[in-house]
Amino acid sequence: MSPIPSILGPVIVLNGWTLVVETWMYSVLIPAFRKMGNLTNTMTKGQTDLHLPAPVRWKRDNYNHLFEQPTQFYAVALTLAVARGSENRTDLVLAWAYVGARIAHTLVHCTRNHLMTRFSLFATSSGLLAIMTARAAKLVFGF
Repeated sequence: MSPIPSILGPVIVLNGWTLVVETWMYSVLIPAFRKMGNLTNTMTKGQTDLHLPAPVRWKRDNYNHLFEQPTQFYAVALTLAVARGSENRTDLVLAWAYVGARIAHTLVHCTRNHLMTRFSLFATSSGLLAIMTARAAKLVFGF
């Protein structure tokens, strides 16, 4: 049996973090919905947003964000795991740095939501993902 590539560790940690955020989101969203009282199945997200406190919306929004750019990370990390054929320390450091930046982004977004800090963390994670993508492209396309 082949050894399991180390780059799969960050993939699993980020997925586990997404489940933590989901639990956090429900722990504040369900009580907030109960306080709203007259929810109907015809209410839009915009209509419910008018009644939800900002800190509740932040957790829901961040949970959704964890299904946006991180899906690219999963694809690129899996591509690196398959195409590399061997361990690569640079890929592993980039992957862990990406996961760290996304976790930090979540913590900022879900707590104080300081926009410039949050944007800086997003930009950092985007840059790391771009480097990982370029490294994967080099492997796949041979340039």
